[in-house]
Amino acid sequence: MTTGRAKPSPRFHGRHPGRRPCSAGGCTERGEFRVPGTYRPGFDGPGDYRWMCLDHVREYNAAYDYFSGMSADDVAAAHDHYGGWATENRAFSATGADAPPKWSDFRDPMDALGARFKHARERAEDRAAGVSSEIRAAYRTLGLSPGADRRAIRAAYSALVRKYHPDRNGGDRSFEKKLQSVVEAYKHLRAK
Repeated sequence: MTTGRAKPSPRFHGRHPGRRPCSAGGCTERGEFRVPGTYRPGFDGPGDYRWMCLDHVREYNAAYDYFSGMSADDVAAAHDHYGGWATENRAFSATGADAPPKWSDFRDPMDALGARFKHARERAEDRAAGVSSEIRAAYRTLGLSPGADRRAIRAAYSALVRKYHPDRNGGDRSFEKKLQSVVEAYKHLRAK
């Protein structure tokens, strides 16, 4: 458009110096600013771009209207003070940890991927089910998952007492601490 301008500063934000012509019809300036082309970035690729001089990119930006085609309710929702807070983010998530990876459904026998989220997931499940950490520890000691019925608790307790009792181990008292923890866990769950 203008021909007698001084050389523009190369430190202007977004400027890509080069010898591309401005894509606005009839302009003889260099196209140093990239603007979206006819198709947008998406699944098929990054989209295309046009290159414009500073004056034409300013005209392009002045004509851009984010709210064009929106209803009055959509515009009001976009201006809402809580815009963007409707979805849960990491800082306000229920577990307080990163979300587990979306591909965590596949078989992971050594728990290499899900181990990071195990404790946070257990705490969230405990809060939802109303289970305290002591009760979860008692279930874990008996080798059960929280919510097991009385019959399963009794069966697990009986099996572990037989396994760790010194009479079953030839008088070996090295399993005494494990036996005591099993008895304490059973008492805790039975009282519950």
